[in-house]
Amino acid sequence: MAFLPVQEQLEIIKRGTVEIVPEEELVQKLERSFKTNTPLRIKLGCDPTRPDLHLGHSVILRKMRQFQDLGHHCILIIGDFTGMIGDPSGANKTRPSLTKEEVRENGKTYFEQASKILDAAKTEIVYNADWLGTMKFEDVIRLASKFTVARMIERDDFTKRYESNEPISLHEFLYPLAQGQDSVYLRSDVELGGSDQKFNLLVGRQLQREDGQEPQVCLMMPLLVGTDGTNKMSKSYDNYIGLDEDANNMYGKSLSIPDHLIYDYFELVTDAPLDTLPAVKQKAETDPRNAKHDLALAITALYYGREAALKARDHFEQTVIKKEIPDDIPEFTFSTGETIRLIQLISSIKFAPSNGEARRLIQQGGVSMDGDTVEDINTEITIQPGTDFVLKVGKRKFARIKGS
Repeated sequence: MAFLPVQEQLEIIKRGTVEIVPEEELVQKLERSFKTNTPLRIKLGCDPTRPDLHLGHSVILRKMRQFQDLGHHCILIIGDFTGMIGDPSGANKTRPSLTKEEVRENGKTYFEQASKILDAAKTEIVYNADWLGTMKFEDVIRLASKFTVARMIERDDFTKRYESNEPISLHEFLYPLAQGQDSVYLRSDVELGGSDQKFNLLVGRQLQREDGQEPQVCLMMPLLVGTDGTNKMSKSYDNYIGLDEDANNMYGKSLSIPDHLIYDYFELVTDAPLDTLPAVKQKAETDPRNAKHDLALAITALYYGREAALKARDHFEQTVIKKEIPDDIPEFTFSTGETIRLIQLISSIKFAPSNGEARRLIQQGGVSMDGDTVEDINTEITIQPGTDFVLKVGKRKFARIKGS
């Protein structure tokens, strides 16, 4: 294929990046790629410790998709071996290890969701147990000899844990070496990662150099701040927008981000053309309310199409702004005489992923029956022939519950 001129590629690649180390080497690689019509090898590793993805994950996946669209060869590494070690990046304690089976199963779900962003047909999927798992102990010793303890302790998270007397297991020192060995095995030209991955990515450069390879360029993306406006997006902080959210939830949650993050989200998680970003920035500053609706529409359209996104906008206006009950809510019928706990009812109709989450929603005042907020988590409903009420969970989920 014919590649875009290097400067045009560089403008796209640099969008939203925190740091490129070193940028001049990236330019050299792109120039050689352009002259020889040879795609660069772009590497992204993931340790799917959890199978569910959110917009925070989309930031780095979208950067890989940009490389794909530019014609480069993209390799997604499922860390079924490194996942058993546990990435210490940003950790203030030793992370629990997963079994190979758990990581592989999570990896399947990870790729299914990642394929909403990546071109699956153009993505090479590899598992690093295929090469790391075949290393002998003498190979591990030889690999470990290429890095000093002093250099390893320079890493921020290790330094903090060491100074605060938090335990650091020896196997955690092996994680960046294993990730770096991935780069050696795959002969990567560019490795992508979050800003918290800089140390690991630089280890890959060093190991490639010692192996006689041209070292990879390290491209770091920012960690997306979640809807709380403070912490990085994470399910643990309950400040996330999941890639598997339905269109209505995705639209509504996108509206909950703070005003100061509108531009960042446009730049990092939407397809807004580069030349429109200055106008986006101005609108975010002068008219944040409407800019946020533009953002919610753009995000939802990416994953569900513009028609579904417009319907989600109408649903939000009807249910939240006008506080009306939608006309097309789902209906669930239960047998007469059946008694069911409200917590179980909410989870059984998939309005919450678990009984625990349903309990939390009730405790926070997020559940109502025919407009009356439910406060008792032990509420039970006995189904009668005339049972007919509207259950509302959160701001956007409605269902009609009836007796048979």
